[in-house]
Amino acid sequence: MTPRRQQILSTAADLFADRGFHGVSMGDIGAAVGVSGPALYKHFAGKEDILGQCLLHASDQLLAGARELLSDGGARTGVGQPAPEAEAAVGQPEPDPAAAAAALEALIARHADFALDNPALIVVQEREWGALGADTRAQVRKRQLAYVDVWCDALRPLRPDLSAPQARAAVQAAFGLLNSTPHSARIGRDAMRRLLTTMARAALLPSP
Repeated sequence: MTPRRQQILSTAADLFADRGFHGVSMGDIGAAVGVSGPALYKHFAGKEDILGQCLLHASDQLLAGARELLSDGGARTGVGQPAPEAEAAVGQPEPDPAAAAAALEALIARHADFALDNPALIVVQEREWGALGADTRAQVRKRQLAYVDVWCDALRPLRPDLSAPQARAAVQAAFGLLNSTPHSARIGRDAMRRLLTTMARAALLPSP
């Protein structure tokens, strides 16, 4: 993505979060980035396209980053690889719990950073979902579900007591906690990051 497109998306997300999707015009977005409203059509088809690209780009960032975290050690440890029962059939090692724990810690930390750095996107995701077209909603949802699956790949070796649907529900609940940043008390970024990661870890993992 070009820096200009990124600037437009970031600025639009801030405006949508502040005023609501229907309270922002293309002219408002253009003025905020220093161009005329019509000039934005060189980059996007319209306001709905800008909204869709905001959420698609956010989902792509989270998914790509999560896959990268697991791929760093996944092939060696089994994290992010086929489920243990499938691996046993071909003589592959089962996932290493220590590697799974490290992967989950990394996923929690990265998501916390994203939530703290992009509160406007979280507000827009929560509040403007209905303003997306059906095709864009389907694309965003596909990426979101893939992101949940990456987390489940790290979680399930640590929580064999959870079924696949239960693991997905636990992961989505942790997202709700981590994504609470736009509504949280202001205690400073570092303190909030520590609090969020500690609470997410406690929510996902059994007590010692």
